[in-house]
Amino acid sequence: MEVSNEYAVQMHGITKTFGTFCALNQVDLDVKRGTIHSLLGENGAGKSTLMNVLYGLYQADEGEIYLNGEKVDITNPNVAIEHGIGMVHQHFMLVDNFTVTQNIILGNETTSHMGVLDMKKARENVKKLVEKYGLEVDPDAKIEDISVGMQQRVEILKALYRGADLLILDEPTAVLTPQEIEDLIGIMHNLIADGKTIIIITHKLKEIKESSDTCTIIRRGQYVDTVKVADVDEEELASKMVGRQVQLVVEKTPAKPGETIFEVDHLNVKDDRGLPAVNDLSLKVHAGEIVGIAGIDGNGQEELIEAITNLSKTESGTIKIRGTEIQNTSPRNVVNHKIATIHEDRQKRGLVLDFTVAENTVLEKYRTAPYSKGGMLNRAEIGKFANQLIKDYDVRPEDCANHPARGLSGGNQQKIIIGREVANEPDLLIAMQPTRGLDVGAIEYVHKTLIRERDQGCAILLISLELDEVMSVADTIDVIYKGQIVDSFKQGEVDEKTIGLLMAGGKQNGKDS
Repeated sequence: MEVSNEYAVQMHGITKTFGTFCALNQVDLDVKRGTIHSLLGENGAGKSTLMNVLYGLYQADEGEIYLNGEKVDITNPNVAIEHGIGMVHQHFMLVDNFTVTQNIILGNETTSHMGVLDMKKARENVKKLVEKYGLEVDPDAKIEDISVGMQQRVEILKALYRGADLLILDEPTAVLTPQEIEDLIGIMHNLIADGKTIIIITHKLKEIKESSDTCTIIRRGQYVDTVKVADVDEEELASKMVGRQVQLVVEKTPAKPGETIFEVDHLNVKDDRGLPAVNDLSLKVHAGEIVGIAGIDGNGQEELIEAITNLSKTESGTIKIRGTEIQNTSPRNVVNHKIATIHEDRQKRGLVLDFTVAENTVLEKYRTAPYSKGGMLNRAEIGKFANQLIKDYDVRPEDCANHPARGLSGGNQQKIIIGREVANEPDLLIAMQPTRGLDVGAIEYVHKTLIRERDQGCAILLISLELDEVMSVADTIDVIYKGQIVDSFKQGEVDEKTIGLLMAGGKQNGKDS
C-alpha cells in the first residue's frame, strides 16, 4: 500500500496474538487528515485491540504504523501522546473527587518558574479549550457531581490539553442520552473544522451515518472493507460487519399478557445523597408482556432497579412478585423469588471481573446441584454449562471459559450476563440497558431472546435510554420523569416525538406530565 502524508495515520499489516488467539490478522487502516473515520465491527472483532496498538497500550507482532507519511514506533502511550495521539476509553479514567481542571492537568501540570503548581493558569488554559470547541463544562466542578456526558467531555479535554491532533474515541456514545449524542457529534465536527482527525470505534450504524466520512469494517480480526459513508446504507454496513443479512427492525407477534407477575405500588426511594429519586411510582408487569420504561438518564431508573433488587432501601410503598412483598429484604431473597437482573453497569454489578467466565456464569446458582456437591464446586459441570452458554451466545473467543472475565470485550461481557440471567428461567427478567455496547448482530439476538422469553410467559421489565429500542421491543411503554411514571401507552399508540416530549417534562394533550 502507498504511504502518503495526506493520511493522519496508516496502519499496514497489523497482526496481534494473545497466546493462541489471533486478535488481528494483517489488518490495514488508512485515515485521511481532517476527517471522522469510523471503525466498525462486531464485539470481539478486534477494533479496540487495533486502536490500543496505535495508542501504544499493545505492541503489534507484525505490521507498520505511519503518521503523516512518517514511519513511527509507538512503544507506549507516552510516545503516542508525544506524536499527538489522544484516546478516550470506553470506561473513563477520571479521579471522582478531583475537579474537572485537576483531572485534565493530572500528569501534565502547569507550574510557575519556581516549580509551584499554577492552578490559575491551568484553569485559564482549560477554559480556552472549553470555549474553542464548544465543550461546555464547569472547570471547577467535581467529577462525581457531573453527568456521564460531561465526564466524557473532560476525557476529550484531557487529550486536547496534551496537544492531540488525532483523537481515538472508543464507543463514545455507549452511555450517552440522545441529546448528549447530538451534542457530541457537534463537538466532533468543531474539532474537525479546527484540523483535528477523529477515529471512532462504534457499533451504532445511525451515528456512523450522522457523523463519519469514511468507515473501515473488520470482522473476526480481519480487514473486510473501507467505504465512503455517504455511499452505503445502514443495512449494507450491518451485513458487511456481521457477514450476513441482519434484521434491523424487531419482528414479533402481539403480546398475550396473562396474570400480574410483578407490581410496584406507590414506591418512594431516596438517592445516595438522601434526596427523593423515586416519587410515588406505580407500575405492573404481566406474564407474557414486556413493559419498557422510557426516560432520560437520571430520572430515578437506577434507584428504582436498586430498590427492586434490594441493593438499596425503600422509604415507603410496596414491591410484589406474585403477590409477595420483597422490598427491604435481601438480594438473595430477590433471586430466590425468580427475579433475574441484567444490571446497567456490567463491570460493577454484573460480573466479578477477576473470576473466570465459567465462575461468572453460575454466580447465582453455584450452591445448587449439579454445580456443587458436598460443599465443593463441581468444576466439570460448571465448565459444561459455561461452554454451552458461550456457544449459544457467540461469546468470543470461544475458548474463554477459564479466562478471567475482565479479559473479554465489553460486548462479550454483556453476552455472558444476559445468557446467565436468561438461563435462570426467571418469572421476572429486569433488563437495564441490555444492548449497551453490543453490535447489531448481538442486538438482534438479544431482542429475539427477550421476545422468546416473553412468548414463553416471562414478565419482562426493560429500562433503556435507547428510545427506539423501547418503542420497538416493549408491548407497554411507561414514561418516567423525575421519579414518576407520567404516562403509559400500548405499542403503536404513540409516536417518538410525544414520548420524547414527556421524557423532557413536556405536556401531552394539554396535560402537565
